[in-house]
Amino acid sequence: MSKRTKLDRRKSNPDFRARNNLPSPPIEEIQRRIGKSLTPNSFAAARGQFKALGLRERILTLPVMVCFVLSLVWRRIASVSELLRILEREGLFDIEPLHVTKQALSQRLDKLPAAVFLAVFNEALQEIAKQPVASTPVCPELAAIRHKFPVCYVADGSTLEALRKQLKEHREEAQTRLGGKMIGVIDVYTRRGVRAWYGTKATANDKSFSHEISEFLVKGSLVIFDTGFFSFPLFDHLTDERKFFVTRLREKTAYKVVEVLSEGQYYRDEIVECGVYRSNPCRHKLRIVSVLWGHLWYRYVTNVLDDNQLSAREVCHLYRRRWRVEEAFLLTKRLLGLSYFWSSSQNSIEIQVYATWLFYAVLTSVCTEVASALSQPVERISVEMVFRSFYHFNRAREMGEDPVLITFLAKHAKLFGLVKEERKRHREKDKLNQLIWGSLS
Repeated sequence: MSKRTKLDRRKSNPDFRARNNLPSPPIEEIQRRIGKSLTPNSFAAARGQFKALGLRERILTLPVMVCFVLSLVWRRIASVSELLRILEREGLFDIEPLHVTKQALSQRLDKLPAAVFLAVFNEALQEIAKQPVASTPVCPELAAIRHKFPVCYVADGSTLEALRKQLKEHREEAQTRLGGKMIGVIDVYTRRGVRAWYGTKATANDKSFSHEISEFLVKGSLVIFDTGFFSFPLFDHLTDERKFFVTRLREKTAYKVVEVLSEGQYYRDEIVECGVYRSNPCRHKLRIVSVLWGHLWYRYVTNVLDDNQLSAREVCHLYRRRWRVEEAFLLTKRLLGLSYFWSSSQNSIEIQVYATWLFYAVLTSVCTEVASALSQPVERISVEMVFRSFYHFNRAREMGEDPVLITFLAKHAKLFGLVKEERKRHREKDKLNQLIWGSLS
């Protein structure tokens, strides 16, 4: 590869690079885990919507369509045409080999309302959440936070891109047509995807989803988000509902210090009143934790005013966990194919978003079990390598072995690279962290 080619590759968007078009083989264990989340309750509410819309259930029933879209995701099937070949030759899940025309399936994807899939998706995620979570080691700070806040999420938004090379009808357009926007919510302790929303407007502000996130949170829960959600009305609403948050302070936000809780050489913990020069200031007092990382001051905002309930160090530690949702976006887009759309219609794109996040929840559940078997923190387990290890598990079965999924992955964890190596920058951050907070001892 020439130097120029390498340079062009580094500058190019990885979402637009070529991918492997060979579908992954079916694995009974993974299909069983997916099927376990799709209980009759998952389809009960959705079937009511299905019939209310006057839709007929013949060959392409709702369960069949759910199996179709999940197979496209978890087996990384490159196109609807390839899916139909597999369906006619092998069948999918419990569906016997079946002949379906491309036109029929495409029309069903475009016409079947995504709201029906959303109902199935939400019920399935609740079913996954009910499943027992294997105990895994966590860092002492996160364990202390979990004791005080059993429910802790991180939320963020990400713009979807429609690939012109994938969609013929958009190849001649001067600009890339964006596929919309998704909001994802991740469980901090397990990395499971717990909720996702989709909006057709790609340029929509994250704050437009504030109501949905606020309604999803339960009383006493804690959510972490970035400055895209920075809004005094949202802060006041969460405080009124006794729901807590941690975020970054937006630049040029005016505030008045009411009380200094504690301070050191590298940090400062204060109770403040925000929006003092605005006509609509924040009604409730907030807390700002300022930390000197290197040569820059970082300021974090929370409505947890009691430093015994959430210390300044824990506030900073939590915000560092915000990157878990960025990892989820990276994996759903590039590993699970959410950057490559099956169809150009907004309806089918929305269906793909929900199906991808459902399988991501199943995948992270497997990672949690692997972490427990290896006695490693969940964050040390590579989701990507666990997914890629399914190939080796399937090959072991084809070669006459009878492995158990979690036992097999744990046994070959080093060979498959399931445990992330500690990098130099992580060690440097840990040293800096000790330097900053050592003054508290």
